[in-house]
Amino acid sequence: MALLAGVVGFRGYSGVELQKILARHPQTVQVLLEHRTDSAPDVLPIGHQGYQVLSTHADEVAAAGVGVVFLATPPEVSMEIAPPMLERGIKVIDLSGAFRLRTVERYKHWYKEDHTQPQWLADAVYGLPEFYRSSIAGAKLLSNPGCYPTAANLAIRPLIQAGVVDRSAGIVCDAKSGVSGAGRKPSLKTSFCEVTENFSAYSILNHRHVPEVLMNSALEEREFSFTAQLIPIDRGILETIYFRTQNIKSGAELLDVYLSAYANEPFVRIYPEGHVSDLSRVARTNFCDIGLKFDAATGRAVVVACIDNLVKGAAGQAVQNMNLMFGYPETEGLL
Repeated sequence: MALLAGVVGFRGYSGVELQKILARHPQTVQVLLEHRTDSAPDVLPIGHQGYQVLSTHADEVAAAGVGVVFLATPPEVSMEIAPPMLERGIKVIDLSGAFRLRTVERYKHWYKEDHTQPQWLADAVYGLPEFYRSSIAGAKLLSNPGCYPTAANLAIRPLIQAGVVDRSAGIVCDAKSGVSGAGRKPSLKTSFCEVTENFSAYSILNHRHVPEVLMNSALEEREFSFTAQLIPIDRGILETIYFRTQNIKSGAELLDVYLSAYANEPFVRIYPEGHVSDLSRVARTNFCDIGLKFDAATGRAVVVACIDNLVKGAAGQAVQNMNLMFGYPETEGLL
């Protein structure tokens, strides 16, 4: 039987991307879950029938036989909707930051809000498949990683584990994102006239995605400098990561760290030493592309990691996690 997959927040950018992926997934039938009372129904072309739409009332969702619910919603909405679903045996994949951090204190510090469902934090599995595949398979509450930390952790964690970074010199991550990363809700900052022909940095030294990198790459905050920047494109993230090496004599040695870490990963692509990817190569895919350049004379290294923020950074990774949770081929619907 096909898995009924509910999507909350289906009108947002990540929600729309989820609909596209689930529509081509051979194992799923999607159900749209409406959580807003002021939303007008979508107008469809003549002769076209849309997906089934239900409310987010957990009893109604359970009675319909929905097996998994994706929450493409703000954290406060995810905290409201997730617990009733979980209590009725429905698995939840949350694309917000509601359950990514492990303590209410850390959540309060980075999100500047109180956490209203602290009892669920310990149950949430962080959904970065390349690192936590075995835990994801048994998850009931899956916390999908943020877009920036997905690229950053995939680029940094293997280096830290291999002991090839001079941590006393720190790591600098210069991250650039398309405007869709800010969500669909209108704001002056993301309006056309503010973004076009412009380039701006934001949330300097206090971006809420920083703790995800610290937690999953085993870094101290003093070792990691992160700056997010908004560029005038619709989608994509490119992160340029600078660090000093130790115990490395050549770019080939540094490249081997990545080749060993990701030899069997279907969605991480490694480029030859001295070559890097760009956003056009990952657009509308679930790939993370990693390339590097190494200067042997100074021990300096630069790693460039690229993803599509709406796919590997959100909806695609969420479906990758769903595949693992329900025992489907990990690449189903994504290649």
